[in-house]
Amino acid sequence: MPDRLPDELGCALDASRDRRGAFGARLEYYAEAGSTNDLAAALADAGAPEGTVVVASAQSRGRGRLGRRWFSPPGAGLYVSVVVRRSGLAPLLTLAGGVAVAEGIRRATALPVDLKWPNDVIVPGPRGSRRKLAGILAEGSSSRDRLQYVVLGYGINLRTAAYPPEVSEKATSIEAELGRPVDAGCVLAETLASLATRCDDLAAGRASAVLERWRELAPSAHGTHVECETPAGRASGVSLGIAEDGALLVRIGNRVERILSGEVVWA
Repeated sequence: MPDRLPDELGCALDASRDRRGAFGARLEYYAEAGSTNDLAAALADAGAPEGTVVVASAQSRGRGRLGRRWFSPPGAGLYVSVVVRRSGLAPLLTLAGGVAVAEGIRRATALPVDLKWPNDVIVPGPRGSRRKLAGILAEGSSSRDRLQYVVLGYGINLRTAAYPPEVSEKATSIEAELGRPVDAGCVLAETLASLATRCDDLAAGRASAVLERWRELAPSAHGTHVECETPAGRASGVSLGIAEDGALLVRIGNRVERILSGEVVWA
């Protein structure tokens, strides 16, 4: 059963109601969940409308891209999953979600975060270093002939935590970067409000606005040395930005590869 929504979150959601539309109109909060994406998918399977949101303050089975575990300890982060039913949004939903999370964090905290293809929100550092602050994971459910819904999940590191050794040097939190406490409710409200706007952009045929904003927030997507998987095997190249369908373009020798999935290692 859902837990009582903390006042910190409830007050911010009430104040942002007009800007969020359906996003968060139905919301379930859990002090700790297995996976917010799994809970949101169960609600969607039961008929929950678009904009239904599941929020948790901790996850025991949080996951990220490529099946990796998403470290989700109590008191350290904000874990959110949103049901999206407009199937036409799916091709660019991960990029739109990245834009929304980055914009929401910027508005709520003034922290100048960037994006890294395809689904990371990062804090740029000296000499090209990047520390991961948040991640986005979109998971769809299809019937025989059409997409039923997508659950767009995102996890944001709010406070410093004892990260596992494999991510400790690459992860950071909003409070660690700002050196002061952060209002979790404001971060939640602003990310949902921006997600509502960006989904409406896609639905109204304004995908170019989403792509342009993504490019503005992702300077590393152009001119950065990367390693990636290609049909010919693993290769090194230089990023050339993204195509109109969201594919990462990489120059490898005298050819340009379109990267749609798989792991990309950024120099």
